[in-house]
Amino acid sequence: MKRFTKITIYLVLIALSICFLIPVIWVLLSSFKSGAELFSWPPTIWPEKFILDNFQIAFKKGNFGLYFWNSTYSTILATLLTLLINTMAGYALAKFEFKGRNLFFIGFISTLMIPLEVIMIPIFQVLKTLRMYNRMLGIIIPPAATPTGVFLMRQYLLSVPDSLLEAARIDGAGEWKLFSKIIMPIAKPVLAVLTIFSFMWRWNDFLWPLLVINDPNLYTVQLAIANFTGQFSVDWNSLLAMAVVTMIPVLIVFLIFQKQFVRGMVISGMKE
Repeated sequence: MKRFTKITIYLVLIALSICFLIPVIWVLLSSFKSGAELFSWPPTIWPEKFILDNFQIAFKKGNFGLYFWNSTYSTILATLLTLLINTMAGYALAKFEFKGRNLFFIGFISTLMIPLEVIMIPIFQVLKTLRMYNRMLGIIIPPAATPTGVFLMRQYLLSVPDSLLEAARIDGAGEWKLFSKIIMPIAKPVLAVLTIFSFMWRWNDFLWPLLVINDPNLYTVQLAIANFTGQFSVDWNSLLAMAVVTMIPVLIVFLIFQKQFVRGMVISGMKE
């Protein structure tokens, strides 16, 4: 009976994985199809002939080298800033005793229930006041502190023994040295999780850059891809080709940090 249950679970997980992978595989294979084959009926899954014209046309239509640089620059800086801020906040909430700590943590996590559409206008007004509108800083700074990141970091750092930190303080380590030499190395697994999440969120973000960026020279890849959608027509071949290209950076980041990913996700939810 136990073996039957285990096999059933595996079969369900495999079926769910296939359901999630089918759209990705379809986009990948369709990016190599010609325009006629893309709209042929009945539809074909495997291309009759793999062509690279879609990718060449997509890069010629727009300055995608610049757009990729904008996305890479903003995503990397935003991710680094997110890691720093969330680690500091999680460390403070996990290891410093102060009045109202748990209440502050609950209030901060409660902001997850507030959709961006509700607060985007006040944030936009703040950006204009600080002269960050139509600048890369407007994409990088506002989403740097994330409730999800603070939650994961705080939960993970609760597992660090207080005696370890006290021993470091007795040996004369200052708070910054303690944070950089002890907390950061210990938090590598959860930092890998935050890196993947933050990179994915920033790279795939469309709504916020659309709101704060008006200069085409500052467009990210997601804004550039939207240009393939016209008022009366959609260039599906170029759109699918660029969609495949934009998957690559996120996949590379995940492959780099995959060894630490599962461990960080498991341990970060063990302590309360």
